[in-house]
Amino acid sequence: MPGTAAAVPDEVETEEVDTRPLDDLLDDLYHGQERISQVDIYRRAVAAELPAQLLSRLNALPQGEYAVDEVTDLLGGTAG
Repeated sequence: MPGTAAAVPDEVETEEVDTRPLDDLLDDLYHGQERISQVDIYRRAVAAELPAQLLSRLNALPQGEYAVDEVTDLLGGTAG
């Protein structure tokens, strides 16, 4: 079908982002903690100077508290 390739906007944003800094941050944050708020995660990520792509992902999370596996599932990391 003509024009169907243009209907896939996700192809534009397929750039791989190194999630290791995020994984390290989450490992530190969740040490001894079960759930942490999105605000606290974002605040620590800014202080740790994570790359802008990762900060954007964290900022896009809905407000609330998250377990480490929930955050990594939503953000594409591997910590836990």
